[in-house]
Amino acid sequence: MSGSCLNAHEELVVKRPRAPIAASVSAGRRKSAFGAQGPIIRQGDEKAFVRVWARPIRLASLGFVNDRIFEDAMTPTADIAIKDLKAGFGAEITGLDLATASDAALDQVVDTFHRHGAIALRDQKMTPDDLMRFIGRFGEAEDHTQTRFTLEGYPKIFILSNRVVDGKPIGAHNDGVGWHTDYSYKPEPVMLTMLYAVEVPEEGSDTLLADGCAAWNALPADRQALLEGLKLHHSYKHFMATRTFGEQQTLSPEMEAANPDVEHPLIRTHPADGRKALWPSTGTVTEVIGMPGPAGLALLDELVEFMTQDQFVYRHKWRVGDLLMWDNRCTLHTGTLYDDTKYFRTMHRLWVKGDKPY
Repeated sequence: MSGSCLNAHEELVVKRPRAPIAASVSAGRRKSAFGAQGPIIRQGDEKAFVRVWARPIRLASLGFVNDRIFEDAMTPTADIAIKDLKAGFGAEITGLDLATASDAALDQVVDTFHRHGAIALRDQKMTPDDLMRFIGRFGEAEDHTQTRFTLEGYPKIFILSNRVVDGKPIGAHNDGVGWHTDYSYKPEPVMLTMLYAVEVPEEGSDTLLADGCAAWNALPADRQALLEGLKLHHSYKHFMATRTFGEQQTLSPEMEAANPDVEHPLIRTHPADGRKALWPSTGTVTEVIGMPGPAGLALLDELVEFMTQDQFVYRHKWRVGDLLMWDNRCTLHTGTLYDDTKYFRTMHRLWVKGDKPY
């Protein structure tokens, strides 16, 4: 496929790795981790975690070229080294202690984030106060829907964990498994997601980021033209009623009124520089506007499959002290499972408020 373009009359079936499927997945058509569409993450192959799809996804209608126009124009300061997380995407920043960094250095971190779509810094030692000061560099921290798992004294810091203390879970477990973008059901979805690793398993629990800009740039112009202007109907009510990982809920009238359905563009424009990205978030989507029913959801499946090919995906393998941030305006992300009978995992998650997509 590399460097090629699919003819509109050709048909490509993306092959998936054959692997044992977890016992929790029933035979036949499998339910997505985020409802009716999209891939699901399951344990099974020799690498412990694989992407499994309900059915073959055909990419012939999309076409494909291997291309990338996103370039780095930054000149790092003497104290900071920057390299790609994956060729053409993301930035790993080294030589910087976020808790003690200068204003100039932190300004460069912010600029690097907006240019690259994601940043990672390892070996950080961040207190909750440090996290709050740092997140404030990017904007106003967003509230969390599930307030029972916020850190005591820090309502903007959400705990992801499988630990149980005094018979009660201290955090959300297996939250965020399945390709999605955070708060896509809100009129103004969160701009940024930050994860800070407090304790991590020895294997599994990776975070995967899919580059929507690279995926968009890889589509031929005629395929892009077909997608421009399409909108997706997002529903928090649908998401909470159909998700596989996490507790399914029927919303109270108050919660439903506070989270009305919204429409967002399928192709999103980044306000920092105008670059465009595929933005086909799954789980919350009930309909492609103007393409109702199975045809629209099939297109959404195709786009997610296209965007989450290995060439567009960065996989972060966690170490204690890692800080990973990604730009929800131009990425999809998913967590992966791990053996929670052997390992503990505790992460702190923060969000930054965003703007209305366009």
